[in-house]
Amino acid sequence: MLRFVKNAVIALGLLSSFAFAKAPLVLMTDFGLKDGAVSAMRGVAYGVDPALNVSDLTHEIPDYDIWVGAYRLYQTANYWPKGTVFVSVVDPGVGTERKSVVMKTKDGRFFVNPNNGLLTLIVERDGVAEVREIDEKVNRLKGSEGSYTFHGRDVYAYTGARLAAGKITFAQVGPKLSADSVVKITYQHPEKNGGVVKGMIPVLDVQYGNVWTNIPKDLFDQLGIKIGGKVRLRIFNEGKQVDEVVAPYENTFGDVPEGQPLVYMNSLMSVSVAINMDSYAAKHKVESGPSWSVEVSKAE
Repeated sequence: MLRFVKNAVIALGLLSSFAFAKAPLVLMTDFGLKDGAVSAMRGVAYGVDPALNVSDLTHEIPDYDIWVGAYRLYQTANYWPKGTVFVSVVDPGVGTERKSVVMKTKDGRFFVNPNNGLLTLIVERDGVAEVREIDEKVNRLKGSEGSYTFHGRDVYAYTGARLAAGKITFAQVGPKLSADSVVKITYQHPEKNGGVVKGMIPVLDVQYGNVWTNIPKDLFDQLGIKIGGKVRLRIFNEGKQVDEVVAPYENTFGDVPEGQPLVYMNSLMSVSVAINMDSYAAKHKVESGPSWSVEVSKAE
């Protein structure tokens, strides 16, 4: 009896280790949750392996907005363990000649998606170890061959799940592509020119209306502005100025009175502007994306 119990405990330990050895699978789409599209993707993943750990990044990317999808991956991916498989579907070109790829970064995470710009910021920050085109003759949900409009379910969720579950190796995804083949979106990179730092507004803090920039703290610090000092921030759309504010540089929202603006570092340690207990974006009619740029300087 004791031998049986001991063997059972060992077996359970091995099964537990095997289950936890599977890589997390993280889904991101612009599908929303109004219908069954996301559930179908999750169902395909669990059909590959019921022991998978499937999580959601977000399914509220604005329709067709590849740039926002790229930023949400950048915002989130490096908080997940190495080996995590991200399946991202913002795919206005679904069914066309754009390639379906899996990219492995230098730090060992995997990204399964259409090659349409979704990897722009991940490539820049994390580097490319290898890219492979998905061979749909092998890595496609059986019975879906006649479907041209739901690659998120038929190709990406299926391939991502097989990779995360260890059913296929990275080499079995498909033929190798050059690192330069990854499609990138053009945008304003942060730069300093004299006493002015330029950047862009990649996204808004959509829940609260705070305006985020891509200007990192180390570049901002070169302006010599200390906590409590005044910052001049100018906002442009398509090169035309649409807003200007002078506000104190503070640590957090409550450091200024309710209804007053401030400049602060967001959770990614990038320059941002907000109104305490109000929406800066709504009040100043500011949006985001590659056409929206900013200039930051010390206010005299």
